[in-house]
Amino acid sequence: MRLLERIGLPLLRTVDPERAHGLALQAVRSGLAPLPGPITSARLATTVAGLALPNPVGLAAGFDKNATATAGLARAGFGFLELGAATPRPQPGNPKPRLFRLTEDHAAINRFGFNNDGAEAIAARLAATPTGIPRGLNLGANKDSSDRARDFAEVLRIAGPHIDFATVNVSSPNTEKLRDLQGAAALKGLLAGVIETRGALDRRIPVFLKIAPDLTDAEIAEIAGVAQESGVDAIIATNTTLSRDGLRSAHKGETGGLSGAPLFDRSTRVLARLSAETSGALPLIGVGGIASAEQALAKIKAGASAVQLYTAMVFHGLSLAPDIARGLDALLAREGFASVAEAVGTGRKDWL
Repeated sequence: MRLLERIGLPLLRTVDPERAHGLALQAVRSGLAPLPGPITSARLATTVAGLALPNPVGLAAGFDKNATATAGLARAGFGFLELGAATPRPQPGNPKPRLFRLTEDHAAINRFGFNNDGAEAIAARLAATPTGIPRGLNLGANKDSSDRARDFAEVLRIAGPHIDFATVNVSSPNTEKLRDLQGAAALKGLLAGVIETRGALDRRIPVFLKIAPDLTDAEIAEIAGVAQESGVDAIIATNTTLSRDGLRSAHKGETGGLSGAPLFDRSTRVLARLSAETSGALPLIGVGGIASAEQALAKIKAGASAVQLYTAMVFHGLSLAPDIARGLDALLAREGFASVAEAVGTGRKDWL
């Protein structure tokens, strides 16, 4: 399988990025991608917001928007999956091209705009495909919605019975004015509707909040306060950035959210600030620029109880997930940590 990946990755990078992404999903569905099964150990196994994870390395939202490859992804070495984003009604997203590789920067820019098959279709696939590891759904709003806050609750109502957690995504830069919902008043109202809908489900599932990296310290403090008051179970830090600092690629001027290596420091600083604001009372999930076990551990030490991957797999392949999990196990042992939880927040001051 590693040989197939070594051959396939350079070939995929010669194809249009969005087409390459589709081919990667097809490889997962067909079993051509590396599928080593669960990666776990006494050190790696952890609990986040009540979810038992075999390891803390998760898949970020956006890779499998429509839940078409969940069975394969559950065997790819991840400890948990986040699917979507899903909106109440299907929508095509923004015009193509809308995904750009920044090879020199080990990064990507996307402006997808929540393209997806809609909550009903995604929920049906989830209902038909058990995964064996926790899986969640990123909740989104339709671009033309007259009540975006209600859209988040509606997706949860439809898909809630088939997921283990739900993520409120108010941080995508690719839906006009969506980030306005990160303001205190709007966020309180939105979260209240989602939490109320969660209460009507047959079982209580954790609700996460995903935030942007382009926030001031005051905004981070405000969001942390609202999240805790509203009953959010964890915060995901962070989504993509609008910053273009230090980029070299010819695509650096494209509109959209930047992900990958350039996001690592910015997202980790936000993570550490959130950890300080919440004093460890709220689990955090670190996302942005992770491409190695060392970087995963840095996120954990900055305050993350778990991490998520996406863009680095464009350059390193799906085998990156089990590689990071195994490498993280070794690093924890080397540094004297008996568990992931022991390491959380131990290096936060380095990022403040």
